[in-house]
Formats: sequence, C-alpha cells, structure tokens
Amino acid sequence: MSAATTATLDLGPAVALACRECGEQYPLGPLYACLECFGPLEVAYEFAGVTRASIEAGPRNLWRYKQLLPVPTTVEQTRNTEPGLTPLRRADNLAKALGMRRLWVKDDTANPTHSFKDRVVAVALAAARELGFGVLACPSTGNLANAVAAAAARAGIRSMVLVPADLEQQKILATAVYGGTLLSVEGTYDDVNRLASEIAEEHDDWAFVNVNVRPFYAEGSKTLGYEVAEQLGWRLPEQVVIPVASGAQLTKVDKAFSELVGLGLVASRLVASDSGISASTRAAATGLEDLTGDGRPTPTAEHGVRMYGAQASGCAPVAAAYKAGHDVVRPVRPDTIAKSLAIGNPADGPYVLDVCRRTAGAVDDVSDAELVEGIRLLATTEGVFPETAGGVTVAVLRKLLSTGQLDPEAETVLFNTGDGLKTLDAVAETARPDAVIKPTLDAFRSVVDL
Repeated sequence: MSAATTATLDLGPAVALACRECGEQYPLGPLYACLECFGPLEVAYEFAGVTRASIEAGPRNLWRYKQLLPVPTTVEQTRNTEPGLTPLRRADNLAKALGMRRLWVKDDTANPTHSFKDRVVAVALAAARELGFGVLACPSTGNLANAVAAAAARAGIRSMVLVPADLEQQKILATAVYGGTLLSVEGTYDDVNRLASEIAEEHDDWAFVNVNVRPFYAEGSKTLGYEVAEQLGWRLPEQVVIPVASGAQLTKVDKAFSELVGLGLVASRLVASDSGISASTRAAATGLEDLTGDGRPTPTAEHGVRMYGAQASGCAPVAAAYKAGHDVVRPVRPDTIAKSLAIGNPADGPYVLDVCRRTAGAVDDVSDAELVEGIRLLATTEGVFPETAGGVTVAVLRKLLSTGQLDPEAETVLFNTGDGLKTLDAVAETARPDAVIKPTLDAFRSVVDL
C-alpha cells in the first residue's frame, strides 16, 4: 500500500470498496479482490449535490462528472490528458443502410490517443496519485498501452507497459513514442496479464491501472454513459451496442445509466413507457439500492436501456456463454484480428451476461471477414474509420438486426472505441487505389466514367 491513508484521501464521493459478490467492504486503496470470497471489488459512493447544472458548469472533458467519480475534488487542476466529451454523431446514412429509424455513433476516436482507454487511464492516474503511487503501468492489448504511456508522459512520471509480441505495429509505435518502458512479451494477452499481476506483487509502488487499481480505473468507463445521456438532452437511448473485451466497459455504462436514473438526472426508459409496467417494476425503477452494505445509499435504478455486447468469433467466450444459457464464462485462446478484444478470460464476463439478460439485450459475435465489412460500412456511410473493435460492433449490430434481436425502430447508440489508423492491416487488402495512371488527361479518362 502507498504512504497515503484512508483518513487523508481525497477521492471525491468514493467512500469504500465493496465486493460485487458478497458485499464485504474495504477501505479505499490498491485492492481489487475480496479477501473473503475473492470476488471483484468496485467503488461505493455517497453522492451529494449532483445536478444537471453542476455537471454542465464543469470543464469540457470528463472531469465535468467528477462528482460521480473516485477522483480528487481538484482533479482538473492536475496535469492530465483531459479526455472525454467526444462526439455523439447522428448516423443517418448508416441507419438507412441498415434499415433503422434512429442511430447514433459515440465516437471515442476524438480522445487524445484515439480510444476510450484515455478515460479509464485518466481516472486511474488521478486515483493512483492520491494513493501515493509514482509509476503508472499496465498489461495491454494496445489501446491501453497508448493511453498509459501518454498519460504518464503528460504527468511527468514513469510508465511501464507490457504488450503481446504479436500486437499491431501501429499500436507498438504509438506507445514507444512517448518514451516510457515498453516490453513485448511472447504470449497472449492473458499471459501478459498474468505476468503483470506477478510483477505488481513485487513492486507495490507501481500502479498497474487494470490490476491493483482496477476498481478506480474501471469507473472511467461510466463517463461514456454519462456523456451519451447528456448529449441526447438528458435522456437515455432505447438500446446500445458495445464491444466486449474484459467486459468492464459494458457493465460500467450500465452502472452509469442506473446512477443517472437513481439521482433523478434522467428518466428511466421503464417509467417513460406505461405499457406493461408493474407497480413493483416502477418502484424499482425510481428507488435507491443500498450497495454499500451499511445504510449509505449509492443511487441506482433500473434504467430500461437494452444492452448488447459484441465480440469477435475468434475470441467470444461471453457470446458463447450467452448463447448456451450458461452463467460461467469458459476461457478461450484468442484467434482473431480484433486484438483489442482478444481477452480469452474476461474478468467481467459473467457480469456482462447478467446485464444483457437483465435488460433484455444479448451478446453476439462475428467473424474476422464480417468485422472488416463492418469497418468499411461505417467508413463509407459516416466517414468514421473504426479500428477492428469498431468493425466488430457494427457487424454485430447488423447481425442482431437480421436475427430480430435488436429493434430497428428503437433509438440506438453504437460505441466506436478506437481509431482505424491503429489497425491498418485489417483493411490493407480491401482499401486500395482504384487504379494507377499516367499523369495525363487521356489516362484519367480511360479509367474514370464521367
């Protein structure tokens, strides 16, 4: 543990770490697993004074939501990459191509290192500083490596990043350029993650963002949900489609929607629709659930948004469990070009199943060929070039529409979490010049039909 003590910590509204399985509580600190049942820990809060006006008065980045995050009250005054508040793009062309009524793309390529990982790293860094850590570290499938290296450089501290040796070259270069320590490890991401956990045990002054400070890190994904609601005019969409790697992003967006409803900042989709809603369901949708275990309420409520998860078929343990009706996610060995989703043993996999089933959503998967088609479809219809994870999400959206699991009439938000410039090899065979010509008008006329 760092030199800081719980009594002197300023982590905003965060009051404890609570086990997601048994409810056991622990003081705020670099702990990620319950000592009683080994279940994962997450942050419990006491929210106070959170209003639409207080959020809107905040900075034009994710720190406008600091009243809902485990970060210091003065977090915006520290050196950080200031991610967040990325565009929510209305995707009418893609909607028309897919036969949908209203579709939006939450485009996180606008973040500093061009992926949603800048969000989670910003929150992890803020908490790590407060906990007294001096080194920022991670195992990564690529995007997290970029974000950690950049955030550490901005903060003026050391970074230590471990990645699989077969990672896309673009992501390796975009990590090494920031000057921290980058180690390429022979093995899968799960091998890299296991090594990082062992290193974290030996270096208790290193903050491995997705290991020993994971409860804080994961909360950064909530800001995606907050932003979608605010950008829609303080209302929730009817359904969302989110890529699944570890699964934390989907579960935290679900948590964000529930917190917003519980705090009265948005209306539940269940309450907004009168049809078929029982009195007990209506009460649950507007109530407060005690998540802290000792009477301190963390406002949560049923939000009524249908949650859908997207995986690549070459690494789809959560989708396989969903389709089989299982509650346990069996690990797999990844074999897909969607390397940012290639986590064969996803930590939040069981919770993704819970969320998608509870909200009447689903988890599905698509082949590498289908994900490449998804990349091209989003690029050619909306001018947004997604990385392979985005291609998976578009392709799964199309698949869910074809199987009738997703409503084409319902307002839908698609999450694009990374930039296609990070995964150029995926489209190298299909994205080429139409022709190579001589620098003459006749040559131009010979290939272009005017």
